[in-house]
Amino acid sequence: MAFNGTRGMLWQGSGRNCCLPCDEMTNTTSEPKNPTQPATDAAWWKTAVIYQIYPRSFQDSTGDGVGDLPGITSRLEYLKQILGVDAIWISPFFPSPMADFGYDVSDYTDVDPIFGSLSDADQLIAACHEIGLKIIIDWVPNHSSDRHPWFLESRSSLDNPKRDWYVWGDPAADGGPPNNWLGMFGGLAWEFDEPTGQYYLHTFLKEQPELNWRNPQLEAAMHDTLRFWLDRGVDGFRIDVAHFLMKDPEMRSNPVADVRPSGEKDKHHYDAQNHLFDKAHPDIHHTHARIRSVLDEYDDRYSVGEIHESDWNLWAAYYGDDLDQIHQPYNFSLLWSEWSASSFRDKIIGQEAALPEGAWPSHVLGNHDEPRLASRYGEMRARAAAVLLLTLRGTPTLYYGDEIAMIDGSIPVGEEQDPWGREHPDLSRDNCRTPMQWSVGPGMGFTTDGSTPWLPFADTDTNVEAQIADPNSSLSLYRTLLTLRRDTPALRSGDMTMLDPDNKYVLGYVRHLATASIIVAVNFTDQEQGFALPNEVQQVLSTHVQRGEPFRHITLVPNEAVILR
Repeated sequence: MAFNGTRGMLWQGSGRNCCLPCDEMTNTTSEPKNPTQPATDAAWWKTAVIYQIYPRSFQDSTGDGVGDLPGITSRLEYLKQILGVDAIWISPFFPSPMADFGYDVSDYTDVDPIFGSLSDADQLIAACHEIGLKIIIDWVPNHSSDRHPWFLESRSSLDNPKRDWYVWGDPAADGGPPNNWLGMFGGLAWEFDEPTGQYYLHTFLKEQPELNWRNPQLEAAMHDTLRFWLDRGVDGFRIDVAHFLMKDPEMRSNPVADVRPSGEKDKHHYDAQNHLFDKAHPDIHHTHARIRSVLDEYDDRYSVGEIHESDWNLWAAYYGDDLDQIHQPYNFSLLWSEWSASSFRDKIIGQEAALPEGAWPSHVLGNHDEPRLASRYGEMRARAAAVLLLTLRGTPTLYYGDEIAMIDGSIPVGEEQDPWGREHPDLSRDNCRTPMQWSVGPGMGFTTDGSTPWLPFADTDTNVEAQIADPNSSLSLYRTLLTLRRDTPALRSGDMTMLDPDNKYVLGYVRHLATASIIVAVNFTDQEQGFALPNEVQQVLSTHVQRGEPFRHITLVPNEAVILR
């Protein structure tokens, strides 16, 4: 039982570049206490692994340095056959002035020329379905671009029929904004429109005016944008800032936060308030139930919501009491967690305890807004985190490039693209959005060698081409995990029971389905840790160590993750 010393992955078997089919372990634990429940139906999203693509950064097919839809189509074989995911989620590709890189939509029913055409979108959808990939697209219902025709009409006059399609307010007695609501990107969330003498609301950039979901005509128009893409064959939607849609109808000012950022200069910092009235008004759940009813007009469609909510019960309410709202609210708690067994365990248990009966959880460890997994935790811990993400009960979402342990890029001063990053350089999202690194060379397989990518590459050593040939690479680890998950029903849809729940150093759990079980254990420390097992087991996979003989007790090396049968 020797530590290999490399960054490689080792598993019980032949040393091939992907895991051998796993004979599932039986009777590995006593009757579980309060086990979580297995998936009860065959909905594709319950057993799928979803892969997020930031389209500007995945594959450039034209040589302009910006990724596009034909580029994604050209990489579908990698996603399905080489990596082995089941679905892709593509961040917005709609027409947009790109004030927030597509999250300021000027037309919900077309494709921005930067990314291609509507025909390219149709070809991508068809190509995904031809090889058995589901396709999820981003939907941005909280706000549009200020150049959307709806908003141009809305701001044209006080009596325009679309005036109430956006959130407008009269000035306060002193001529200032209607209330104290703050913008996520800094400052107040109101912009004065001099020709009409009112303020419009923008929780994000001033170029992103807020849609008024209390207006039935606006709601119907937005529902039709869903039908437009559903009719074209998309399998689901990721709903951007899904918890923001409904504001307090009385537009009351928010109270000051219980704990405020230090310094008078921070009085307009978003966290200086308790955001009771500018988002998540209780009737938001009726709104999401009506959105769900549109998806239910079609067979087997899916929604996942961006919900930033730390209260588990408030978070879980977005499933709906009858599971009639969002199919899955994203669980970001692990993404923001410190690297400790107790922290991860508490968040996993907290989510499971809050789930409505029959609900299926989600897990995510990276996305286009947060520092990359390998940069947050380091490469070795990132490998252990991959084991967690792909073996926990629920639907995992991978962020492009995490499978090769891409790190955050370093953006030279003056070349920042992210509007948030220009205001808060330490919070820039450019760093995690750098282009995918496919191969060696100036263009790294992302763009032609003579082209300049829209953001610089994070590094010049990490790439898919090199890692495919390396059985000890991060990519090989992900491929093995995805194969193991696909071949092991207990990992796809089984229930879950924690092992040794008071252990501060090792997180362990069992995935059960019928009589078959799989054990996962992760050492969250930089020291060796012993871990007792309920039965004699044999190793299926380790991020560090080859173990050939069956055993009942394991000594995990620093930051090691194992899968046992």
